[in-house]
Amino acid sequence: MASSPPAARIHWFARLEHRLHVWREGRARRRGRTATIVPFPGYGGPGWVRVVGRVLIVPPQRSTKTGEPASVRGWRSFVGIPVSFAKVTVHFGETTHHVVADRGGVIDAVIDADLEPGWQTFTVSVEGQAAVEATAFVVAEDTTFGVVCDVDDTVMVTALPRPFIAAWNSFVVDEHARLPVPGMAVLLDQLLRQHPGAPMVYLSTGAWNVAPTLKRFLGRHLFPTGSMLLTDWGPTHDRWFRSGREHKLTNLRRLAAEFPHVQWLLIGDDGQHDEAIYSEFMQEHPDSVAAVAIRRLLPAEAVLAGGRADQEEHAQHTAPWVSAEDGAGLRDQLGEVGILH
Repeated sequence: MASSPPAARIHWFARLEHRLHVWREGRARRRGRTATIVPFPGYGGPGWVRVVGRVLIVPPQRSTKTGEPASVRGWRSFVGIPVSFAKVTVHFGETTHHVVADRGGVIDAVIDADLEPGWQTFTVSVEGQAAVEATAFVVAEDTTFGVVCDVDDTVMVTALPRPFIAAWNSFVVDEHARLPVPGMAVLLDQLLRQHPGAPMVYLSTGAWNVAPTLKRFLGRHLFPTGSMLLTDWGPTHDRWFRSGREHKLTNLRRLAAEFPHVQWLLIGDDGQHDEAIYSEFMQEHPDSVAAVAIRRLLPAEAVLAGGRADQEEHAQHTAPWVSAEDGAGLRDQLGEVGILH
């Protein structure tokens, strides 16, 4: 009789993190606080929807008279307590589905659902609490173009690769003080207007904790609404922290498999590993890439970011590859290669 394979050994820091979350959750519940679900914009296709969100116990938050959170600093996004393995109910009209969050409280599940193309709403609930509205963009079967866009230093100036600057932007800076990259909102808006029905996906190595802040930032600076694919900064079963590169590659490969008929415009910057990631993905899935647009960091930004990524050789690439310092420059070059009219 064949023996079963040994169970994967969980990193000691991951076990310690889980115990800390369990202790914080128990302490919060003794104070009468309950779990809530924070849904993130998902996406789907004919007959299915990818539902993403997180189950947390969050502290009360001050609001302005308009209902908008007041003086939202980054650290507030990280004080919520994730609820491990919470049971979540998803409602599509009269249909009900049940999913379970992971160890970090993150929900990422594909559910069977027949929804019309475009942005659709549904509700999610946890622990008998009031249902919360969630959204997902359903891609039509005849859609052939989509946009995948990085966030840090591509739509938002953060100088993320340098640890001190990353910590300052993530935990200290008021979200109202964050700066958009000039011209990027106009570029993305024009792309979606010229390609009706195209999915817009924001793919970032940022933590899920900052998703609500990011959503407000994008709306405030008139960026088009899009699905969000972020990650969890916590330890995995076998390493201290998750690989941002692997997170991006995994999701790009998944998009290529889920939408084989879609060609993606990949937008990133030269301050991290976007060029290398997009090059590798293009070699693996040449038919899934419409073009690559790289935002070049300004000299001062490159210094803060700890330098630029090594230049990639693009001659062998099967799709156009353009670069500029802002959205206006990228828009001009994308026009020259036929992505924009």
